[in-house]
Amino acid sequence: MTRLQQLPDALRRSLEQRSALKVIAGLMNFNADSVARVARAAGHGGADLLDLACDPDLVKLALAESAGVPVCVSSVDPDQFPAAVSAGAVMVEIGNYDAFYPQGRVFGADEVLALTRRTRELLPEVVLSVTVPHVLPMDQQEQLALDLVASGADLIQTEGGTSAKPFSAGSLGLIEKAAPTLAAAHSISRAVDVPVLCASGLSAVTLPMAIAAGAAGVGVGSAVNRLNDELAMVAVVRGLRDALGHAVSARV
Repeated sequence: MTRLQQLPDALRRSLEQRSALKVIAGLMNFNADSVARVARAAGHGGADLLDLACDPDLVKLALAESAGVPVCVSSVDPDQFPAAVSAGAVMVEIGNYDAFYPQGRVFGADEVLALTRRTRELLPEVVLSVTVPHVLPMDQQEQLALDLVASGADLIQTEGGTSAKPFSAGSLGLIEKAAPTLAAAHSISRAVDVPVLCASGLSAVTLPMAIAAGAAGVGVGSAVNRLNDELAMVAVVRGLRDALGHAVSARV
């Protein structure tokens, strides 16, 4: 049995059907009230997975507030993962790195590989997702993805929203914003034989493009977690869910 088969049935099916929706509270978001709002929106909106900062108390909170949406925890410190897994997280993720770029912190291929190997040593049986840094040239992103899978990654995530420089309004601007992560999803999904999650800079407009590019699922953060109104957050998650549903229907 592969590690992915250990995931909750609904989440595993969504990855197999290439319709997984991950709502991201934020790697640096340790605010319990904010995480609780995101968790409730994810639960009411139909998300398949919640991505949180790596903290055991937040894991327990999110599971309670979301009515059981599976939780993934994100960090760049593998030693933080075991406690979060003990608290109920079903998946761990290295990355993504968007929160670090404004600080001048850049992750290279060697460091990401080292973090992956350390995580595998600590948690040999837990599902592991690893983000490929978008600052690498595309051929190096593909090679790193292959090396990560060989080192034990079960999923690969793409990013790129922080490097995009959209200059148009409306839908065209949303497509420009998502272009780097869409390009990475297209290239990496053809290089590796594990599910690819496309994240960073996505919207309801570009979610179907991510699936068409080869992604098995999408991760959306700021479109939800930057909102203060909980009803609006639920509406956004439902809109994302509907956009994914249309993408799957169109593919079939």
